[in-house]
Amino acid sequence: MHVLGGPVSFTSNSQRLLGLVRQAFEGLPPHRLGAGTAALRVRLELKPHRRGALGRRPTPVQLFSGPGFLGGAIDGSNLAIVSPASRTAVILVSADMLRFPYHVRYELIEFAVYVLAARARRLLPLHAAMVGINGRGLLLMGDSGAGKSTLALHCLLQGMELLSEDSVFVAPASLRAVGLANFLHVQPASLPLLESSQRGRWILEAATICRRSGTRKLEMDPRRSGLALAAAPLKIAAVVLLSPARRRELLTPVPSRRLQSHLAQLQPYAARHAGWRQFGRGLARLKAFKLYRSGHPSLAVTALRGLLDRPSPRAPET
Repeated sequence: MHVLGGPVSFTSNSQRLLGLVRQAFEGLPPHRLGAGTAALRVRLELKPHRRGALGRRPTPVQLFSGPGFLGGAIDGSNLAIVSPASRTAVILVSADMLRFPYHVRYELIEFAVYVLAARARRLLPLHAAMVGINGRGLLLMGDSGAGKSTLALHCLLQGMELLSEDSVFVAPASLRAVGLANFLHVQPASLPLLESSQRGRWILEAATICRRSGTRKLEMDPRRSGLALAAAPLKIAAVVLLSPARRRELLTPVPSRRLQSHLAQLQPYAARHAGWRQFGRGLARLKAFKLYRSGHPSLAVTALRGLLDRPSPRAPET
């Protein structure tokens, strides 16, 4: 499969694990960052036995690292190990862990692919959403719960291209971004905001998942929507910071210096990566805005489209 900018091969001794791989990555647009992008290899091993009991819910993932590798472990039998230099990852899953397919897919499989692609392809991993039009994208940033997923859903429903709702991977030199438009996770309370004509089967049949925080969300699969997923990497055209506050004017410019402080606060994980300074210098040349909450997400979508449909002045240096 083509995932996060290039080819990734998956092998396993388990059809059920390969089924979770397909659930995560099948049917996505084949984003390519370059013809020479090296292939990544991921091996999934299903183990018949384990140490200890999983209980009613798996324990949280613990991160670990060593010379040349890093990974995450639920316990001694369920873990992912990534070796960026060799462009490989190994995922071990115990048979009883298959009772928790969401955790296997999200916390082991997607985790391993995200980390491997970011490190091996030297991409900057951002906690952000991204939508766009005609190859130009808006990078949507905000704290957890700021409404990135709900806004991304409404952008998709109103004709914009969806790149990703939660994780965006950027080539720092070119500011081209890739992501996975495989799922949208929104609060059930967001459904009344949708018009009846927008509530397609892919939304009505969304499964309910439970985050580690205890928050329950609807997991929608936009690959089943027939709507526009970004067919190629998007070039960042502007940065939009989501604010929980309400103001009459939805969009206000953010000065470049203030944007840099916001970036450091919102992206502490990415700020430790080698390409962070180059990324920041690139964003300093772009437009940046703060988007305030509106009475309805459709108003915010209209404001965002305006940023891509016509040029906007860069924020003043104040």
